[in-house]
Parts: sequence; structure tokens; C-alpha cells
Amino acid sequence: MSTNWKDIAQQIKAIHGNKDFVPLHEPSFTETEIEYVTDCIQSGWVSSVGKYVDQFEQDLAEYTGVKRAIAVVNGTAALHIALKVAGVKAEDEIFMPALTFIATANAVSYLHAVPHFVDVSNQTLGLNPIKLEEHIKEIGEMKNGNLINKQTNRIIRAVVPMHTFGHPVDLDPLIEVCERYHLVLVEDAAESLGSYYKGKHTGGFGRVGALSFNGNKIITTGGGGAILTNDDKLADYAKHITTTAKIPHRWEYQHDEIGYNYRMPNLNAALGCAQLEKLDAFLASKRTLTSQYKQLFKDINGVSLFEESSFSISNYWLQAIILDDNLYNRDTVLEQLNEQGAMARPIWTPMNELKPFQECPSADLTVTEHYKKHIINIPSTPLKGDNYD
Repeated sequence: MSTNWKDIAQQIKAIHGNKDFVPLHEPSFTETEIEYVTDCIQSGWVSSVGKYVDQFEQDLAEYTGVKRAIAVVNGTAALHIALKVAGVKAEDEIFMPALTFIATANAVSYLHAVPHFVDVSNQTLGLNPIKLEEHIKEIGEMKNGNLINKQTNRIIRAVVPMHTFGHPVDLDPLIEVCERYHLVLVEDAAESLGSYYKGKHTGGFGRVGALSFNGNKIITTGGGGAILTNDDKLADYAKHITTTAKIPHRWEYQHDEIGYNYRMPNLNAALGCAQLEKLDAFLASKRTLTSQYKQLFKDINGVSLFEESSFSISNYWLQAIILDDNLYNRDTVLEQLNEQGAMARPIWTPMNELKPFQECPSADLTVTEHYKKHIINIPSTPLKGDNYD
């Protein structure tokens, strides 16, 4: 019996309140956001200095369990600076999943370093530590304390796992690989605020991590990101270079290196403070949504909802279904869902297939190749309810 995707689209819309159009992920605002943003406007402190920036950084650090959080203008800027303060230099190679959003590879490229693409895991959709080490044994050798790619003679400096759709990478074996081969771990936690690996919040396992608060994330500042670290020196340096590397002084303009105008404005941070207060409610609502989607898809042949691993708690930022390509054509499913007003999109095009990165080194990408044809994201906005309306 064939699956009626038009009917499924209507059921998805019913879960989300029977709206004519259900977007993939939209922000949820209440009076608290209006109150804080209005207060910020009335204070006159709307740029990169103000009480809300300080409060947002403090609240983020407390929530994620790290010592320091530095708020910046977006997640890509956060990852750019995270990599820089972690010691990534021009011509270094950086391991990362091929199946990720382009920001991961772009941030590496901003430093004139080279993305080195590796495969993902069926269990997490994130970087596969076992396949990574197999690849290292094939192409790498240790020289003077550095891992060298024998094929390019470049230093492989770091690993950037990305927690896909909020599902944590299996970090313990990855950390072991990093320790064995002297690789710096920099977490791309852009999608995983509110996700935990073995009881610890993502973003705090590596030397430094990065978050995103884009308009489609689980909480938003309109546009924004944050750098997470337990290293005070790295945090101080990150804060310095994201504020144009200006030396503090009452009136002089002295800058001691090339810096970046990356600081989050107070206006955006005010929005973030209000959103962060609702994060636990958003997370609970997303788990309710997951339960409803599990019920919807449980009896549909050849369709499975991707679920969190036993060692993790996912924020379920974006819901993902996996299609059996023997039964379904991905693009046909996408067309039918979108035509019916249930927004759906495919997973990203793998980085190694994009024009800017086609010449970058890559490992075997069998799993990546499989999932690029089979994964669809469906509407994932937290369900409305009394807990945060």
C-alpha cells in the first residue's frame, strides 16, 4: 500500500495547530522578550556594551556548565574565533564531518586552513570516531608531536565535531583519538544548546566550543552566537579580539593586533536573556513533539524518525525522518509535503561536493553518501502550550 504524503502533511499540520503553513522552525516570543528589548531601547545602550550582554554571557555559562561564555554576532563568527584561539593556523588541516552546514567549513577557511572531510555515524549522524581513527592510520604519521597528513605534508591540527540536529556526537572515543594524535577538539555546538552527552552539556568537552542563536535555532537573539570555554586565558583573548582588539582606556583608541567587530549588541542579548528563561520549556515541548511524530510514523513502512542515542539527551532541534529509497523518492516526498503547507527540506549537500571544497582532502564517505539521499527535516517548532505562552 502506497503512503499518502499529502495526508501525512495534513497530520503534521494538525500537530502544529492546523495552520495553513507550518515552517520548519520559527521563534516563539512572549511579553518577556518585549519587556527586555524595550528596557534595552529605553536605556540607550543598544550596541555592544550593556547589562544584557553581561547577563546573557553569565546565564549561558551557568546553563552550559562552562566557566566562560563570550557572546558574538553569529554562530559562524563564534566558530571562527573558537578555532583561532585554539591555535589553528594557515595551511593546517582540520577534520570535520562532510555532512554539516557550510558554516563549519567556512569558519576553517577564514583562517586559511583546510577542511579535511570525514564520515558520520549511523548512531548519531555526527562524526564517526572509529572511522576517523581508521583514516588517520591510513594517511597520517606523527612527527615532532604533530599529526602529519602524508599525502599533503600538512599538519592536521584539530577536530571539529558538529552535533547534527542537536544529537550529540559520541565524544568519549573521539576525545581518546584526539589525545592519541595530539589533536585539539573544537566543538561545533551550533545546533545543540540543551543537548547532553552522558549528563554533561555539549560545547564544554573540547578546548573551546561554539553556539548559534540564529532565528531558526532553539532560542534566538535574532542573529548571534557564543564561544564556550573553561580556559580563562582563551576567554579573555576571544573577548579581546572580538571587540576589535582595543586596549581598554577611557578615551584612547589603541589596538594591539588585527581584531574583529564580532561582539553581540546589547539589543540582541536582551532578546537572548528572555529566550534563555524559556529554554527548558522549549526542550520539554520538543520532546512532546518527538513523541507525537513517533506515533505518526511508527506504522509507516520505510520511514523512521531519527532518535537520540542511549548515551545522550538531544534537544531535537530539527526533527529528521529517514526514507527507504526503495520505497520513496526523496524529492517527490519533499514536493508533496511542501505543496501541502508542511515545510520540509533535505539534509545539507555534503561539503566535499560543494564548489569551494571539492579539492579538499576526504576520507571514505559511504555513510554520508547514503544519508544525503534519505534524510528529510520536517516542522520542528516547539508546540504551543501554557508552559511558555
